[in-house]
Amino acid sequence: MKYDAIVVGARVAGSPTAMLLARKGYRVLVVDRATFPSDTLSTHIIHAPGVAALRRWGLLDRMTATGCPPIERYSFDFGPFVISGTTSPVDGIDVGYAPRRTVLDKLLVDAARESGAEVREGCNVDEVIVDNQRVRGIRCNGHEYLADLVIGADGRNSRVAKTVGAEDYNTMPKLEYGYYTYFSGLPVSGIENYARPDRGFGVAPTNHGLTMVVVGWPYAEARAYKSDVAGNFYRTIAQVPSFAARLGRATQEAPFVGGAVAGWFRKPYGDGYALVGDAAYNKDPITAQGITDAFHDAERCNRAVDDWLQGRAPFEDAMSAWHRERDARAMPMYEFTSQLATLEPPPPQMQQLLGAVSADQRSMDGFVSVMSGALSPADFFAEENLGRVFAAARQPA
Repeated sequence: MKYDAIVVGARVAGSPTAMLLARKGYRVLVVDRATFPSDTLSTHIIHAPGVAALRRWGLLDRMTATGCPPIERYSFDFGPFVISGTTSPVDGIDVGYAPRRTVLDKLLVDAARESGAEVREGCNVDEVIVDNQRVRGIRCNGHEYLADLVIGADGRNSRVAKTVGAEDYNTMPKLEYGYYTYFSGLPVSGIENYARPDRGFGVAPTNHGLTMVVVGWPYAEARAYKSDVAGNFYRTIAQVPSFAARLGRATQEAPFVGGAVAGWFRKPYGDGYALVGDAAYNKDPITAQGITDAFHDAERCNRAVDDWLQGRAPFEDAMSAWHRERDARAMPMYEFTSQLATLEPPPPQMQQLLGAVSADQRSMDGFVSVMSGALSPADFFAEENLGRVFAAARQPA
């Protein structure tokens, strides 16, 4: 049988893409070398825009039923001042979540299967089939599967992207090296972030009463960090004694895992293929936008593919429109994230701005909304809004 689409990769980009196409009645095969539930390297925060997508798909209640607590507030401790607030709502959603990937990915795989997609777990792609410079299908565990479109949702080291020679552009080097782990006995009501010169760490509540803690160093110091992960992890946290005291009463429940990623954009389509999620666009995890971006990609790719398959637009027109929209939406956050990921102290002008933000609740909520992806950095840092921020900071308390 020939499929309308084959999706390679069944995690946070692949399963939603397959699910949405299958719900429209398309014949969809989704494959992944993993079986589910299984974990993957991820700090697994879903901000409000991503949570809104789960609700649109009818999956939010299923996710909250796993017991993952909501993220209702964000705080950013820069030392001299703290920015704390709530995100602007997105389609009525003003909270985030940080479900474990063992929980979230299984939920999404099940939803794809329930929607009519054929799901093959433990299916390693041996080859992406190309004929006459067009992608035609895949060979998986010795079997050949053909489709009108092969969608690579297979992550940063995408087999599909490598096969088609997808070129990177607007690249960024690895900027930050981070390790994370999980603690019990460390209650938090939201996301807490702490920035100190050349160091940073953050925490978020997750499933099973655990709290994730991630500590980042500049990538230039990765070798030193790796030489004593535990010691350097805890010494970094000791720079904030109040939090270190809280952590001292908690119990570490998992080994350290971590790494670093570069940043890039890739053209997300070509003859017979498309790319979604990290296979198409990736940035440092310091702003934790990856899952939300994957959900955006799944929805927008689905619309473009549907326009093409239904004859509303030629393939090139449908996919190039999605490509332009993706880059326009993603570029401001990509650049903002790359600046934060250096972990360098903010320059004096930025310190002045952040200090002004911390003096006004509306401004703090705006900054939080940038970090959640509910507000574009381009809008928050626009001259008109900065004028309002500084004016509000001058008002008497």
